Amino acid sequence: MPDKTFRLARAAADHGPRRPVLLAIAGDSAAGKTTLTKGLVRALGPDRCTAVCVDDYHRFDRLERKGKPFTALHPDCNYLEIMAQHLQLLATGQPILKPVYDHSTGELARPEVVEPNDFIIVEGLLPLYTKLARACFEVAVFLDPPEEIRREWKIRRDTTKRGYAERQVRDELDRREAESAEFIRPQQRFADIVVRFAPIPSRRDPPDTPLSAELMLRSTIRHPDLNAVVVPTLHKAIHLKLERDSDGRPCDTLHVHGYVPTEESQTVQKAIWSSLDQPGEPPSCLGQLTPTQRSEPMAITQLLLMYHLLSAFG
Repeated sequence: MPDKTFRLARAAADHGPRRPVLLAIAGDSAAGKTTLTKGLVRALGPDRCTAVCVDDYHRFDRLERKGKPFTALHPDCNYLEIMAQHLQLLATGQPILKPVYDHSTGELARPEVVEPNDFIIVEGLLPLYTKLARACFEVAVFLDPPEEIRREWKIRRDTTKRGYAERQVRDELDRREAESAEFIRPQQRFADIVVRFAPIPSRRDPPDTPLSAELMLRSTIRHPDLNAVVVPTLHKAIHLKLERDSDGRPCDTLHVHGYVPTEESQTVQKAIWSSLDQPGEPPSCLGQLTPTQRSEPMAITQLLLMYHLLSAFG
């Protein structure tokens, strides 16, 4: 089904039974997609929110890829047509039999059934690559950390969790660079929100200071009125700026500094949460990186995405 036809069909379906709300989180390997996704699933509740990793649609296992002229980042290394078909089914409230790629072994595993849910978070390398896939999402996010930080994250993850030696990871990063530039990074232009976790330039914060967050909020979707939430006279470590997008168009950018006091962060979170007319307080699990480590910039980022999901669900 062409993407425009599918968008019309979804719009018509809005008058029927409530359908799932889909959020895409795209980005290069080890950009932080899974961390962001897991926090959202915890906050929304696994009874209402399901995560789908579209890297499971790899055509080849790790051993087979060694003989190919491309890496896992290349579209030809992935069943993108099947991925788009499955996203259409989920977006219209139908179950799928999803393939499974085991990152710890590099092998293709037994497929699994994924049932539709109120919210479906789709994360991976190429969720925004095709028009038909993009038509399935209410909200699209691209993670864009500085390359030196992403490389550090990937080396740490692949050596501790995926059985690689550091030299192997560095060689693979170099091998993937051209395909990352050609296929992964260009998806940024299709995102409604571009998120960058990074240190603040020119500051020398202590080593344990969480990374700051910079959220580019494009006008492709309607964002909450943050001018009413982020008041310059009250908030020093959280502020909103009118900046220029990569194409020169004006764009609001929300900056949340890593050193933001918890009280200031919680004030902003409560204001966003109250605008949703939700009961109680914002979920306490937001921003939780480990059982003992919390990031206020991550918490506000996750809450802003929750705002869009809950608003779209109605």
